[in-house]
Amino acid sequence: MIRLARRGARKQPYYRVVVIEKERACNGRPVEVVGTYNPRTNPASVELKRERVEYWVSKGAQMSSRVGKLFAKHAAAPAISSAA
Repeated sequence: MIRLARRGARKQPYYRVVVIEKERACNGRPVEVVGTYNPRTNPASVELKRERVEYWVSKGAQMSSRVGKLFAKHAAAPAISSAA
């Protein structure tokens, strides 16, 4: 399962995107950390290791609904390139 694991202080959430066995606790020991999500910035910052997420999905890992939305939105974001 690929899902969010909450970190950060009280009322200051910060999330890790983790690959974890479905039966484990939300903040249990993950198999791998594949990204971060910070909803407190404007706009919210999302950093994902796309190749690792795609690797785990190919191995049968399912994304949670929220991670699926973040992944789709992050994929749709245009690449920033500098034209000289």
